[in-house]
Amino acid sequence: MAVERKPTVAVIGASSDRRKFGNKAVRAYAARGYEVFPVNPRRTSVEGIPAYASILDIPASIDRATAYLPPEVLLTILPDIASKGVGELYLNPGADREDVVEAARDLGLDPILACSIVEIGFSPAQFP
Repeated sequence: MAVERKPTVAVIGASSDRRKFGNKAVRAYAARGYEVFPVNPRRTSVEGIPAYASILDIPASIDRATAYLPPEVLLTILPDIASKGVGELYLNPGADREDVVEAARDLGLDPILACSIVEIGFSPAQFP
């Protein structure tokens, strides 16, 4: 019998600060059974999970990326997200500025403008 692969998610802008949405997302996706890949160039781990400096450093295919970065920063790494070939890109509130959406589309991404924590069936308030 084949072992079913866990869905993968890159949390771009993952944080060690439990009050930030980039941390709440790491915990929410882990609780939902995803294989979580925190992305933060200043951290070696988030919530005990190894962190990566760039989405390009992740040694796995990524089903979903969820972004928790200021639009100015996100614009600089959208090409990396596109070249990684992610299945879905969530631009969470605050990261969903019009120029970011347009740049993502220009790179062949089809961004989803929504809170990815809510999309997987949680409220961010459930992760204090």
